[in-house]
Amino acid sequence: MELRCVDCGRAHPPALLYDCAACGGILELRGDDGLPPVDLGQGETPLLRAPRLEASLPGFAGQIWLKDETRNPSGSFKDRLVGAALARAVALGVRGVVCASSGNAGAATAAYAARAGVPAVIVVPAHTPPGKVTQIAAHGALLLLVEGHYSRAYDLARGLERHGFANLTTTFLNPWGVAALDAVGHEIGARIGVPDLVLIPTGSGPLVQGVARGLPGARLVAVQAEGCAPIVRAFEAGAEAVSAWGEPRTIASGISDPLIGYERDGTHTLRLVRASGGLAVAVSDAALRRAMQDLARLEGVYAEPTGASPLAALARLHGEGRLPAAARCVLLVTGHGFKDGKAYQEMPARTHRVADPGDLPAVARLCEAALAEA
Repeated sequence: MELRCVDCGRAHPPALLYDCAACGGILELRGDDGLPPVDLGQGETPLLRAPRLEASLPGFAGQIWLKDETRNPSGSFKDRLVGAALARAVALGVRGVVCASSGNAGAATAAYAARAGVPAVIVVPAHTPPGKVTQIAAHGALLLLVEGHYSRAYDLARGLERHGFANLTTTFLNPWGVAALDAVGHEIGARIGVPDLVLIPTGSGPLVQGVARGLPGARLVAVQAEGCAPIVRAFEAGAEAVSAWGEPRTIASGISDPLIGYERDGTHTLRLVRASGGLAVAVSDAALRRAMQDLARLEGVYAEPTGASPLAALARLHGEGRLPAAARCVLLVTGHGFKDGKAYQEMPARTHRVADPGDLPAVARLCEAALAEA
């Protein structure tokens, strides 16, 4: 077992290391850690067929499957990464952990640190959705709110490494945690084999690597928001390297990562996408809202904007004629709707105030109309 640089290939000992000593590149775990993760019951999430979504795409004769990562204990796929990274940190005797987050990783770190009895510091942008901030605070972590975008929170967390904190930030920074995401690919393959496309919400991209390693042969689609799409921009330009984005402007907080100072993460993800024969696709906030509504109303899956982004991308590919008519597609629904309910609150709701509950005929007429619309 060792850590190996994905750029220069240099091998490093199995320790708490975050980048290559020779070139500063991303470190990848080679070999089996063998250490059980801190456990709250994460993983083995449902893979759900979505027939009503299939029927909503005219002319589509393939399959849509939803890998529902909202079922993890803290409500997102980040539980997998954090549980593994925290176990290794505890085994190496750290006195506390830190995590820079747009919300989901912070909630996971706070929960799993509470489970393990380890002090945690969570650094988030000050504009992080209240649902995520509330969840982090509930577990008793020290919460630091930083003005500006996510990359500023990332820089602060890196600085705290020098003060005895193990860094559990869920970019490519912690190789022990990133390796745990291979299980997502394994679980898909064990259930349905290798699909044609796997659509993945993408900030810096460790989940893209997890699917690439755990499900060889699948074409990967990295999905970003139009308001923060550094990887998509490089993909569409045919560039070899990803450059940092400016100020993110999107409702998809979970993927609003401008990659400032760690552009190498984006470049690594770009290589993984191209090596799979896949795509990088950006979607608008309007498309995200439509996808959230469709997931909730057609399939009963309540996703935050980031978690709905693969469906928005699938609809875009279908509309542009880039989705094979018989493709088997897996959409990774990465975060629960309770994380960021504001977008749902802004949607029209079928709500009626009942002034007189005793007026059963009037209420029945409302209900009958609802049945007729279904």
